[in-house]
Amino acid sequence: MEHITLLLAIVVVTALVFDFTNGFHDTANAMATTISTGALKPKTAVAMSAVLNLIGAFLSVEVAKTISGGIVNENGLRTEVIFAALVGAILWNLLTWLVGLPSSSSHALFGGLIGAAVMSAGWSSINGGTVVTKVLLPAIAAPLVAGLAAMLATKLTYRINRNVTDPNQLKSTAKGYRAGQIASAGLVSLAHGTNDAQKTMGIITLALVTGGVLAPGSNPPMWVIVSAGVAIALGTYLGGWRIIRTMGKGLTDLQPPQGFAAQTSAATVILASSHLGFSLSTTQSCSGAVMGAGLGRKGGVVRWSTATRMFVAWGLTLPAAGLVGAGAEFLTKQGPWGITATAILLVGGSFAIWVASRRQPVDHTNVNDTEDTADEPQGVVTTAMAAVAVPPIGPPASDLSTTIPAPASAPDDTTRPAATV
Repeated sequence: MEHITLLLAIVVVTALVFDFTNGFHDTANAMATTISTGALKPKTAVAMSAVLNLIGAFLSVEVAKTISGGIVNENGLRTEVIFAALVGAILWNLLTWLVGLPSSSSHALFGGLIGAAVMSAGWSSINGGTVVTKVLLPAIAAPLVAGLAAMLATKLTYRINRNVTDPNQLKSTAKGYRAGQIASAGLVSLAHGTNDAQKTMGIITLALVTGGVLAPGSNPPMWVIVSAGVAIALGTYLGGWRIIRTMGKGLTDLQPPQGFAAQTSAATVILASSHLGFSLSTTQSCSGAVMGAGLGRKGGVVRWSTATRMFVAWGLTLPAAGLVGAGAEFLTKQGPWGITATAILLVGGSFAIWVASRRQPVDHTNVNDTEDTADEPQGVVTTAMAAVAVPPIGPPASDLSTTIPAPASAPDDTTRPAATV
């Protein structure tokens, strides 16, 4: 019993560490566009996001119930499986943070959980219908819906203001969009706390069920809700500056109207999914909205090479975290020494990634630097859209002239000048 209690405590602490990594990994979802457009200073933005993440954690438990009693069968599940799943999720989160890719923390957690459960009890331990309807389908639909909504909203925004030419009115409109962008960023932060903090609540609740502390189907206790909210808020305040740079400057160059459209669209999708209990990826929703906003502005640039790397990371997240989770579960099945070895691998791998990140630090002082992406080609899609853009309308320049060579003259006619138009 003492061993089970100690192991359960280790799992709870590890889950909160995952929640912490989720916070700084996904800060970019809420604040990247606000920081890149200058609507808020970087440190102010992450502080605001952290507070709203904490508040959002108390708004719902529907997603937590999906994780704690939906994806895997609780009966017969060992507590070690939860520990192995968290190891896979944390290491994948840190690796993608190191390279600045906004992958899904949610899918890292699901992948680790599925891989560890399959290694422990076989495929029968997975509720395939729940995985498809509440994980895979939202993963495909969320970025598409958010991206389309952001693109249409951006087009509408610029169309409404196309005839505004007065400098004072333009200045007032810009201030309004900046204020709207701050408000929409706050809404995304609230949605992020509502959706993502619940994932840790769900995993801790699942661990408590496997340890015999809670009955199957129980809601998260209040101390679980509070601790998960605090952990994700602290991680958010730390700021995942590498991913903020990618989201804010690496995908596209955003103006305040685009940032407002992107964040409002993403927040709407996330909050709706949280209400329905869909555990979608806030990262994918926000990334899709940013790309949609980039395509919605005439002359906007989407850097498709960066987007392609991001798509590849999305596709690899579930299987990669699943493989690590399965390997960790294979070790934990060997007994106490296997659990100890898994913990050492987690700490050692995390430390190695942190050391590697110190070679080229990214923080609030250089998060908006664009030297890594400034010379990146636009890509086929953006180039094609620019090629069919309507040329500007206006009077011809008054000093424009063209010299047309005169027709060939006889060899002895050297006095005939060239014709000028």
